[in-house]
Amino acid sequence: MVKLKWGIISTAQIGQNQVIPAIHRAKNAEVVAIASPNPNVQEVAKRLNIPTVYSSYEELLGDPAVDAVYIPLPNHLHKEWVKKAAEQGKHVLCEKPAALTVDETAEMVADCQEGNVKFMEAFMYQFHPQHERVREIIASGEIGEVKTMNSSFTFYLEDGTGNIRLDPNKGGGSLYDVGCYCVHVTRKILGSEPKYVRVDGDIAIDGVVDTSLFAYMKMANGVHATFKSSVKMTNQNEYEVIGTKGTISVPRAFRPDIQNGEGLVVVHTAAEQRTEKIIADQYALQIEHFSEAILTDSEPSYTTENTLGNMRVIDACYEALRTGSRINI
Repeated sequence: MVKLKWGIISTAQIGQNQVIPAIHRAKNAEVVAIASPNPNVQEVAKRLNIPTVYSSYEELLGDPAVDAVYIPLPNHLHKEWVKKAAEQGKHVLCEKPAALTVDETAEMVADCQEGNVKFMEAFMYQFHPQHERVREIIASGEIGEVKTMNSSFTFYLEDGTGNIRLDPNKGGGSLYDVGCYCVHVTRKILGSEPKYVRVDGDIAIDGVVDTSLFAYMKMANGVHATFKSSVKMTNQNEYEVIGTKGTISVPRAFRPDIQNGEGLVVVHTAAEQRTEKIIADQYALQIEHFSEAILTDSEPSYTTENTLGNMRVIDACYEALRTGSRINI
């Protein structure tokens, strides 16, 4: 089988711990290079069996052996390096959030279109089949008409000193870090966009960075949706869909990989209470999907239009938080 050749931009932990191992597991992909000015890049490459090492990102982007790059840089650097990758003809898998604003994201998409390369934002969770199962159950009518959806993605950051998640100059904030998943899954599961948002939260860093955020979204299809994100609460990564006849709960919504890929779909109705276990390798599935799209010159299922839609909601949430007003989308 032909394998897409990947280069990795930076030695970020998510790359080392999740994405690079997933590329090794993928059937149609291989890691051929990694780049970082970090002096430990040689050790990382050796440990993760990456044959070529560069001390600068530019060198890797100039390597003709590299077909696509994975960019897990801090949020504020996504726009710059996506553009540079596109200029060098490299397809791009970019960590979420795609950028800091929808306007930045639109520029990145345009750069990739101009460079004739594919772009996908790395929301790996969506490739786990538990979410499609939720949509199937909803479509079956088992829980009746959907009225409400609630989601949470939180964790407790003991000491944020020097952590980019709380750096106002690097796109820090709980919404950018984990709340973006809640926005994404709400839009995905409900198949609808928010009409408007209301937001409150805790602002702790320089009056800018949200350590916790609480949002209400009225969806275009009439469903009421809420979500919370936080770096100062105990671990939660879950959502529930509430209908007129029952509920669906997904307690391992975003990180089933922590449980060896085991997702859970819990259904409660008057007639039945059951738990469906669904096991999958969401990181490898993401890599295989994007690699296949590049190798066959087809469009990824997660489109740039969808990415722009997610960023549009994030923009609205931050505006609502700043102004204390309801923001129409």
